[in-house]
Amino acid sequence: MNEMSSEEGYFTADGRKIGGVLMEMKNITLRFGGVKAITDISFDIREGEIRAIIGPNGAGKSSMLNVISGFYIPQEGEVWYKGAPRPQMKPYEVAQQGIARTFQNIALFEGMTVLDNVMTGRLNHMKTGLFAQALWKGKAEAEEVANREVAEKVIDFLEIQHIRKTPVARLPYGLKKRVELARALAVQPSLLLLDEPMAGMNVEEKEDMSRFILDVNDEFGTTIALIEHDMGVVMDLSDRVVVMDYGKKIGDGTPDEVRNNQDVIDAYLGVAHD
Repeated sequence: MNEMSSEEGYFTADGRKIGGVLMEMKNITLRFGGVKAITDISFDIREGEIRAIIGPNGAGKSSMLNVISGFYIPQEGEVWYKGAPRPQMKPYEVAQQGIARTFQNIALFEGMTVLDNVMTGRLNHMKTGLFAQALWKGKAEAEEVANREVAEKVIDFLEIQHIRKTPVARLPYGLKKRVELARALAVQPSLLLLDEPMAGMNVEEKEDMSRFILDVNDEFGTTIALIEHDMGVVMDLSDRVVVMDYGKKIGDGTPDEVRNNQDVIDAYLGVAHD
């Protein structure tokens, strides 16, 4: 591996460039009443990498993703993004910073077509007013055409052209997950957050989704942070893995380092050493 300085990043064995720190979680603590969901956790996410967050059920993974995406505000600690502390923001303001996500439970508009769902990912890019959009003249028309072109490119990229006019309610589960990924990609994010993208999928669907995640990272250079329970997927896809258990960080490193971490083995992987 061609190493660079830790600030600049490094090249992976397959030639991908992992850059400097894009986001850093500094001593994050999150409470719900008297219950600590996250306790004093710090880790970073580097530009261009696929960063996995794993742990048993109830470890605090989704809570951490909700902190990153602005849904939850931690009582202690700071979220740094692109080298500066991020002030308290609403989720739509976080999205405007170039952070998009999918959800553990699919959150699509079931009565709308695939294309219309993907177009909702362009809302932050629509600057003309409602009246101008209704008239569909001049700047509003040009903006609509440009946003539709982005949506159509994403649809082509994820190979869902054949269902672009189909109402989402009529789609099987695996395709719905792909449509949700398409909507997130339509945001053109710098950081893409995936909450259990493989949940409920069969082997073939997992293989397809894994390929698309790698392609998004490789072809668009999108930084990805994901939560996933399938350890085979995590180890195959990820550049680095952070491991949580009962709201605390118990491991952080490459897949091989995490795989051989005794604390992780005891808490999550369930493989005992002799």
